[in-house]
Amino acid sequence: MAVSMSTATVVFLIIGGLGVLLLAIGLLGLDVLDVDGPVSVEVIAAALGGFGFAAAIASAAIDARTPVPLLAAAGAGVAVAVPAGWLTVRLVRAARRMSTDATPVRDDLIGLIGTVVTPIPAEGYGEIRVTLGGQPVKLNATAHTPVPTGGEVFVITAPSETSVVVEPLTTDPRQYDLA
Repeated sequence: MAVSMSTATVVFLIIGGLGVLLLAIGLLGLDVLDVDGPVSVEVIAAALGGFGFAAAIASAAIDARTPVPLLAAAGAGVAVAVPAGWLTVRLVRAARRMSTDATPVRDDLIGLIGTVVTPIPAEGYGEIRVTLGGQPVKLNATAHTPVPTGGEVFVITAPSETSVVVEPLTTDPRQYDLA
């Protein structure tokens, strides 16, 4: 048994598909359709997609082939498009206002405590691992004295974003002259 769709249903499906296509273009960051104003491309896409697909479903359900059922199908599309657009406006505004942490810079490395993962020779570089912004970061490190793997170090300066000068930490109180 062949199922046939009315022309109106096909047109509504095409409108919904255009909404999905517009949304994909907006999400991919292509500024082909850069719209300035209170309504973003994402909002237009959500409303267009909601209208097209809801109207297509209504049109198919009532077998809309005359003006009155077509208006009813379009009304169903509008009933879905308005809340979809409103919800998208709210989500887009929330996403754009979301605060983020500042990007770490070289000075943020100074004062961190790290663990040696590749031994640091007396002259040359080894590697340490520190936690910066909640993320483990591996850095090239040099020190005035050799530091073995597993040793804890304190970052005293950062000549670049990927290398640091460290001093070994010790938990042995005999290392400190308290007199």
